[in-house]
Amino acid sequence: MSVDPETLRQIEELSSDDRPLLILDVDDVLLEFIRPFPRFLEKRGLHLTMASFRLTGNIAERTTGRLVEQAEVTALLDDFFTGQADWQSITDGAPEALASFEDRVEIVLLTAMPHKHREARRAHLDALGLSYPLLTTEMAKGPAVARLRGPSNRPIAFVDDQPPNLISARESVSDANLFHLMADNSLREFLPPLPDDITVVHDWHDARPKIATALGF
Repeated sequence: MSVDPETLRQIEELSSDDRPLLILDVDDVLLEFIRPFPRFLEKRGLHLTMASFRLTGNIAERTTGRLVEQAEVTALLDDFFTGQADWQSITDGAPEALASFEDRVEIVLLTAMPHKHREARRAHLDALGLSYPLLTTEMAKGPAVARLRGPSNRPIAFVDDQPPNLISARESVSDANLFHLMADNSLREFLPPLPDDITVVHDWHDARPKIATALGF
């Protein structure tokens, strides 16, 4: 599987770096998503049922109970990310953890979202003091993870809340250290068991020492 062409262009803009590599998802890893999103929906007369670990099939009109279809979910997400600065705050412990890493590792943010929202996300992250390089992708994350690592065998850790993204990374970088972090751990009950080579961390306080060990310090 190839790298999203726009993601590849963004990667090529990065400065060369041979330090250990930490790649981070954004939604529900650095920025809250699943907690503010229901409030966003309420403003539109909708509610989130969370009967499963997906949005489509779990958003309903409050007055009629009609389930919102995929095209409408896509439009809602588009609106949410356009105004993300009004809704999304930093996950607990993330800034302190990243600050403890930043002098010793290369930190890159890799978020799965339409490229058109990159500028808004960049501005919001900067306003929150999270001024790390930001890449957007509309394709599987694994090939981008491999491209970010480059030809060296430098240690690499990847943190994401979506198991398919972690599995995609494993398929592209067999020795990547994979961490599953969710801002809201109550959603874990909807997930099947994770592969044994994915480390479950319950928050940034739990993740910080484990990532440090994985990256060699």
